[in-house]
Formats: sequence, C-alpha cells, structure tokens
Amino acid sequence: MSTVLDEIISGVLEELQARQIPLAQLREQLVSAPAVRNAYAALEQPGMQMIAEVKRSSPSKGALASIADPADLARAYESAGAAVISVLTEGRRFGGSPADLLAVRSAVTIPVLRKDFIITEYQVIETRVLGADLMLLIVAALDDSQLRDFQALAHELGLGVLVEVHDEVELERALGMNATIIGVNARNLKTLEIHDEAFTRLLPLIPGDRIRVAESGISTRQQVEAAQSAGAKAILVGETLVRAGDPALAISHLLGR
Repeated sequence: MSTVLDEIISGVLEELQARQIPLAQLREQLVSAPAVRNAYAALEQPGMQMIAEVKRSSPSKGALASIADPADLARAYESAGAAVISVLTEGRRFGGSPADLLAVRSAVTIPVLRKDFIITEYQVIETRVLGADLMLLIVAALDDSQLRDFQALAHELGLGVLVEVHDEVELERALGMNATIIGVNARNLKTLEIHDEAFTRLLPLIPGDRIRVAESGISTRQQVEAAQSAGAKAILVGETLVRAGDPALAISHLLGR
C-alpha cells in the first residue's frame, strides 16, 4: 500500500521527466549560478532564527494562499528578520515551481532554501543552477547511499544541506552521514499526521554542535518556546505566515521580538 510520500515522489519524478535537459547541458549552466550565501552562518546567529517559507498549498491542508508575487512575500520576510527563505518548488501537491525560487533568490540578500523532494543527482545540480544556497534532503525518501552521495555532491557545489528526520531511526542515519543542519519534522510524511512531541523527543538527541531546526505545525509563541527549550536553534514556518494578514507581524510574534 503506497503512502503519501510515495505518491509525492512519483509525481516529482513525472515533473522532472517533463522539464529535464541532458545532464551535461545542465552542468554547463553552473558557471552562471550566483555565489552561494552561507546558510549555516545565517542560522547560527544569536537567538532563535526563522526559516520563513513561501508556500501556496500542502497535501494536508490544500490551498493556503495564492501568493501572486513570491518575491514580494520573500522581501517582507527578510525585512521582518527571517534568516533564511524557504521556497517550495514541488508543483502538484505544494503549488510551487523552480520559477518561484528564481524570483525569490533575485529579490533577497539572505540565503534561500530549496524545499523539494530531492531524489536524483539531476535535482542536486539543478538546485545550484537555480541559485539556491541550501537544499533539503529527506531521510525518509532516500537510502543511506543516496544521502551520502547527494550531500557530497551538494557540498562539492557549495550548497548547504538541511537533513530532515521524523524519528529516532532516521536521526541515527542523519548523524551517521555527519549532517550539520538537522531538521525535526513533526509531520509524518507517510500519513500527514502532526506529532507535537517530536520536537521535545528528538531535538535533545542532536549534538549541540549541529544546527537544530524545528519544522511543521508551528503556529504559537508557546510552541516556539517549547522547541527552543528542547534545543532548537531555528524554526521553519510556512502555513502560519502565508495565512497571516501581516506575515511580518507573525514573524515578530513567533520570535518574541
């Protein structure tokens, strides 16, 4: 029986097949990619940091916001003090596109995370060509060989890597690949259920020399404080911000500024 994650990956592969060009031709485009911005340094700044997400829809909630101009939203996030902008580039379930990332990257001066289901070498190279500074690798979607190979290629290209986990077994795998930025996603990607205790259960297990990120389901200042107490250095928030009438005010509230 297929899971939601299986269905998403199947759609990602179809989207990729429709847009991809020869790998050698893609590699040629690397020479024109902009200089990489240091996402680790941005998240390592004093205090709790925000990865603010440009997100139109989700598999669990459906349409969230139309976002006519993702660049405008990204500029608002940056002005409000976000450390990194996350951009969904998956189309079928999240309503994103590579064009959104291109628009955002040219509009802000802070690092940009490509949020997608990276499952091929092509996508890693494409991520750098698009101008992203940080790339997501989801442990649940990859085997250990893929995780290591994709991380090595990302680092070779200058990209930072956010490695996402959902349970203790996945966390051990992330630590085994020496991930330096580890995100704990409270949403089970196979069922889409939120498990609020994931942050307090998993974040303390991550060594203190890593950047620990709390992802999904964050909508209140109380949740941010609980994640911070568990060891989070940053939070990744999408739905709460895109649904807020004033995303800048929402960021200030969540960060307690």
